[in-house]
Amino acid sequence: MDVDVYVENVLRDRFSGHSQTLSLLLPNGSGANLGPVIAAFTDRTGVNVEPIEVPLDEVVNTLILDNVLDQRRFDVALPATFSLPDLVSAGTLLPLDGYVAAHEPEGFRDGILYQTGDSFDGETYGFQTDGDAYLMFYHADMMSSTDHQARFADRFGQRLEIPRTWEELDRQMAFFHAPDDGVFGGLLFRVPQFLAWEWWGRFHAKGVWPMAPDLTPQIHGEAGVTALEEMIRATESLAPGHASIGLFENWERYAQGDIYANIGWGGTQKYLNQTKSAMQGRMIFGPTPGGQIGQGPLAVPYFNWGWNFVVSATSDQPELAYLFSLFAASPRMSTLAVGQTNGFFDPFRAEHYQDEKIVEAYSAPFLKVHREAMRNAIPDLYLKGHSEYFAALAKGLDAAVMGSLQPEEALRGVAQKWELISGKAGHAQQVLRWRSLREKYPAHVKAALKDL
Repeated sequence: MDVDVYVENVLRDRFSGHSQTLSLLLPNGSGANLGPVIAAFTDRTGVNVEPIEVPLDEVVNTLILDNVLDQRRFDVALPATFSLPDLVSAGTLLPLDGYVAAHEPEGFRDGILYQTGDSFDGETYGFQTDGDAYLMFYHADMMSSTDHQARFADRFGQRLEIPRTWEELDRQMAFFHAPDDGVFGGLLFRVPQFLAWEWWGRFHAKGVWPMAPDLTPQIHGEAGVTALEEMIRATESLAPGHASIGLFENWERYAQGDIYANIGWGGTQKYLNQTKSAMQGRMIFGPTPGGQIGQGPLAVPYFNWGWNFVVSATSDQPELAYLFSLFAASPRMSTLAVGQTNGFFDPFRAEHYQDEKIVEAYSAPFLKVHREAMRNAIPDLYLKGHSEYFAALAKGLDAAVMGSLQPEEALRGVAQKWELISGKAGHAQQVLRWRSLREKYPAHVKAALKDL
């Protein structure tokens, strides 16, 4: 029996004749994805769902405040996957393992390409509902130009093609950057909120673990400093205004068609693949670059966002909240949600990549790259205090990029703050979490990373 049908039967048996309403906290933009799902849920079960949208960066604080004040306003929420460790540590989320055992069919989660962020401290807390693997976008006209190909080969002795390493990407952006001609090398994010994600990828590509098994930070050594220095140099090849261009502004700016490289997610492609975009059908896609380790390149795809269905610890109807989440994350309903072109959910189940509407929304070439990245992505830093670790990192990186601190000094300061954060989180337990997370890295990345 299909999961959505199972949920429908359970709820009709249990709540027939009763008026029930669930409250759903979700980030702006995801209402377009969930509108059809909510309508189907209510039509088939008789249970109403009230969606409450807030800005992307306010979901976590809204949910925590609701819990602290015991306001009980929300039953289900969609925080970013990377925020689950902090939400669990704050006592904000309900563990779901009992409901999983009672309701989920065997193998239900096997079709989810990335599920590392659904659990914390050995317990299940969420349903991944958005496949946010970080990816690269390249201007196909620029890359395929015979003139550019010839000049690039003459200058560097290699073919102009999808970069395998950050060094190759930086070289290509510098090659294309010609402000006087109105052409720019890249549009990588430089707002503090997103800086850490690029550096995280660049650092892992150097072949070093960010922390040793005992949590000693390793980010301020040669690998981290070099990665930051390279990121600073790459900034010189970015389009004007990069320091203040956020998520949606990035999409609008790259859509103008005068920039070679961009970085983003499936939501980026949904926007750029629209008819109003000057870049529709004019892009080549690739994973985030890796590094040259030993005799070959190390590929380091990265899952760094994604939305996750969770149940509030203060919900008065937790099983009903769980069953809605199960319904929404089912193959049929999640395919319906991801296929909404005005929403930002991206494919995360194997079934999504075969759906005609989803293929039309994203294009087959993009989905091929996206699926491979989802299957091989390194996880985010799923530790208690994630927000503190990354806030400290972002602040240090921003100081270095802006020139107020030298890279060595900036990263040394971040490492010192990380030591304090680890201690505050409970060092012994945090060590166990980090060692467990290291084991969840893709096998090819684990084999390449080293401790200093």
